[in-house]
Amino acid sequence: GGDMWPLLQALSLAPPSALSRLPAATPRYLRAPGVRLSLDASALSAVGEVEDAAPAPDLRLVAPAKVNLFLRVVGKRPDGFHELASLFQTVSLFDDLDFWTSPREEGAPLASLEVTPDSLGAELIPTDESNLVVRALSLYAERVPSSPAIHCRLHKRIPAQGGLGGGSSDAATALHAANRLAGLPVSQETLIEWAGELGSDCGFFLSAGTAYCTGRGELVDPRRPLPPTACYLIKPAAGLSTPSVFKALGLEPGEAGPAGADPADLLSRFEAGDVYNPDLYVNDLEPPAFELMPELRQMCDDLRKFGFQAVMMSGSGTTCFAIGMPLEEVQETWVDELQAKYDVEVFEEMFCRRIADEPSLWYTEQPPGAVLTNIEEPERGLFPL
Repeated sequence: GGDMWPLLQALSLAPPSALSRLPAATPRYLRAPGVRLSLDASALSAVGEVEDAAPAPDLRLVAPAKVNLFLRVVGKRPDGFHELASLFQTVSLFDDLDFWTSPREEGAPLASLEVTPDSLGAELIPTDESNLVVRALSLYAERVPSSPAIHCRLHKRIPAQGGLGGGSSDAATALHAANRLAGLPVSQETLIEWAGELGSDCGFFLSAGTAYCTGRGELVDPRRPLPPTACYLIKPAAGLSTPSVFKALGLEPGEAGPAGADPADLLSRFEAGDVYNPDLYVNDLEPPAFELMPELRQMCDDLRKFGFQAVMMSGSGTTCFAIGMPLEEVQETWVDELQAKYDVEVFEEMFCRRIADEPSLWYTEQPPGAVLTNIEEPERGLFPL
């Protein structure tokens, strides 16, 4: 109704951290049909509420999780690394990062990090140089001597070790933040190269949310963002180490990967809009992962029975994802059924994106004055393409 319009305009201008804190009762047309925002109780602080007595951050950003929509192992290189070809896609499960700047001072650290006590796995998250966020901020500070010292507060919602790329995303978000707080002196291309030094999938997050990644994943070819699509993440409590999955794949150095679809062909079909075609979701690491953990195969089969259009394990696992919507008759019950049988967390998310060609804007951010569009057709997404 007409009374909702001021709220919609306010939301479109709200900082991303506020959008990520929308209560679960957000009006239906702000979300995809049947997709609830994944929020824990700690995230339900009112929009604009002061969290503590610290001064307001200079910048608040979100760091999205990612899935691999396809992952082909092209072969094992003589140096022992596997050559990959994969379509990476960001999804709307976010970590929150707040940044404060201060002038550089002799003897004071150029980069520091704190983790909120209610972060997921807070006690296991290091805050020294072994954390990728600190490494990213330090790397930027070393290479851009005119930049300020930066302190970051991280609130973690993306589960670790599920192949969702949370640590890499936090690092990429920190690089973007450092560049923005320094006045954007470094090009996107250079930032992507620097991110590649931090971790093989860090550079991806500096794309607009969809990219074709090759090499070990560090060669990033940003593509036009895919349309907003419902994407449910299913994260088992049990993990698999990435090396163990590659080892079970069993390639010798110099050996080609499994036969199958040409990655360039898969890419062109995704880009033609065929996101609901189950044949395009190919992951060469699924067979070895299923061998190591047979219940993963069973769980994916169960998800298909619920009627999702496509179901696949992401990356080296153990997180799996389901695309589209379940059958109407199980819409209210499938999560309970799945959790009665498997020890899993379920996140109801969507593909997300940055506004392409806007290096100064990050995920969920809108240009000043932007308003939400397509309110009558939520399945077409909130933002103009």
